[in-house]
Amino acid sequence: MSPHRDLPIGVFDSGVGGLTVLKALRERLPAESLVYLGDTARLPYGTKSAAAVSHYALQAAQALVSMGIKALVVADNTSSAHALEALRARYPGLPVMGVVEPGAAAAGVASAAGRIVVIATESTVQAGTYPRAIHNTRPGARVTSKACPLFVSMVEEGMTDGPIAEQMARHYLDPLFAEAGDGEAGDCLLLGCTHFPALVPLLRRVVGPNVAIIDSATTTARAVEDLLDNRGLATTRTPEQARVRYLATDAPERFARVAGIFVPWAIAAATVEMVELG
Repeated sequence: MSPHRDLPIGVFDSGVGGLTVLKALRERLPAESLVYLGDTARLPYGTKSAAAVSHYALQAAQALVSMGIKALVVADNTSSAHALEALRARYPGLPVMGVVEPGAAAAGVASAAGRIVVIATESTVQAGTYPRAIHNTRPGARVTSKACPLFVSMVEEGMTDGPIAEQMARHYLDPLFAEAGDGEAGDCLLLGCTHFPALVPLLRRVVGPNVAIIDSATTTARAVEDLLDNRGLATTRTPEQARVRYLATDAPERFARVAGIFVPWAIAAATVEMVELG
């Protein structure tokens, strides 16, 4: 039994989108305490270079490690694509979980025909991390990656449905689904950005009922549960004792306001702590 098992799990993201992962963790592991750090001063990471993303991720991790955590969840797809190796090298004794590998593994299982479409930010698509991870578990899969940069802005503006949102979703996805020829259309849609679960009802309508939609937040929460069990790190506490702490590097008021798009509970701006990284 690890003496660290009642420490919180650290979660970080470039902003607020990673709250979808936090939500999934709370649902899957209600007794675990969590510390969430959103690097709102430097978002979005999706437009930054790989070197910059890795540097930012190491700074965010250091802030969380200094507070005392038993595991680190990288809830940002761009950081998962560019910084996992650096994080694991910096903190060899700390379990580090990204969102790419769990989502890729789930997509490989869910796709009947092996035609998988990954939607993500430009940076994540360029990194090629999802196709590599999918081919590790499903070597014969045909993976198509599509950058959907406007989805992030849509979600943060609360435009998760309606005519404009649907027009944009069809612009991105119809060529890969509705307009694709027989045997060409994707049969699995992997959401490679933590903002995108907020669009699931819209995406379901666009791609149709027969396409599997994989939310990497949910799959990551399951992977974290397995990791804690395997390492003897599951908490001894009860859900009533669990606490959630919120940290941001800028604009706590906006953090609290936009958070309502991603989680069903209210976050008061006064409870969002400001931190400096670096």
